[in-house]
Amino acid sequence: MYDTILLPFDGSDDAAGVLHHASEIAHWADATIQLLYVADTTRDSVTVIEGQTVDVLEREGEDIVEDGAKTLETLGVSYETDIVQGNPAPTIVDYAERYDHDLIVMPTHGREGLSRYLVGSVSEKVVRLSSTPVLSVRMQDDETLEFPYENLLVPTDGSSAATYAADHLVDLAASLDATLHVLSVVDDSALGPDVRSTVSGKESDQAANEAVETIVSAAEDRGVADVVTHVEHGRPDERILDCIESNDIHAVGMGTTGRRGTDRILLGSVAEKTVRTAPVPVMTIAEPEE
Repeated sequence: MYDTILLPFDGSDDAAGVLHHASEIAHWADATIQLLYVADTTRDSVTVIEGQTVDVLEREGEDIVEDGAKTLETLGVSYETDIVQGNPAPTIVDYAERYDHDLIVMPTHGREGLSRYLVGSVSEKVVRLSSTPVLSVRMQDDETLEFPYENLLVPTDGSSAATYAADHLVDLAASLDATLHVLSVVDDSALGPDVRSTVSGKESDQAANEAVETIVSAAEDRGVADVVTHVEHGRPDERILDCIESNDIHAVGMGTTGRRGTDRILLGSVAEKTVRTAPVPVMTIAEPEE
C-alpha cells in the first residue's frame, strides 16, 4: 500500500520515537523510508569558518541523518537519506510531491522545546499544505504506539473530503485485517428548543446515519470483515476523543479540504483539533483540488 515513506527527521527524542513507528509500517508494507533533514534557511545558519562559508545547520544535519540511518539499519529497514535547504514545511511538502512519496510521517505535540518540527510549527503546516497523506504521530511519556493497527477510526460528516479520506482508510483496514470504526457526530450545540430545531435535529441524525452507511458499504465491498458504527451527539472533536478511548483505537484517519495553502480548511477545524489532541496517530488525507 505504501512503497516510499517520507520521514522528516531532526534527531530529537520525539523524532527518534516516530522513526521506530515508521519503521514498523515500512516493514509491514515492504516500503523504503526516505530520511530527510531540512536545513532551515529561514534561520541565520550561515557563518564563516577558517575563511570558508559553511552552512552550520547543513553540517549538523549530516550528523543527525547519519545517526538516524544507523538506527534504520539496525532495524533492518530499507532507507535512503537526503539533506536539503529551505523553509521546512513547504520544502517537505514539495519534496514528497516531487519524488512521489506515498506517506509523510511527522511527529507532533511532543514536549515543548525539543523539536522545531513540533506544535504549531512545521508538522501542522505540513498537514495544511500536503496533498500527500500525512501521519501525525504524537509522542508522550505515558502513551504507546501500536502497530499493526487493530482498530481504525474514520470520522465522517458525509462531505466529499471525508468520503475521499475514508476510501484510503478502508483500504488500510482491509490490508491490516483491522476493525474499522465509523463515527459521525451530530453537532447539536447550536440547536434550540423550538420546532425548527427539532426538525433540523432529525435531519441531522438522518444525514449522520447516511454518512456512516456510505463508508460501511465501501468497507463491505472491499472485504473489511469487522465494521463498527457510531452515531453520537455533541462536539465532534470531543466525541472523537471519547471514541478513541472507549474503543481502544490505534489510529484515526480524516479528510482535509479547502484551497491549497496556509488557508487550507481542515474538516470544520475538527481534523486540526484531532491532530493536536489525539493520543494516537492521526492520518490526514487531502481531497484533490479540481
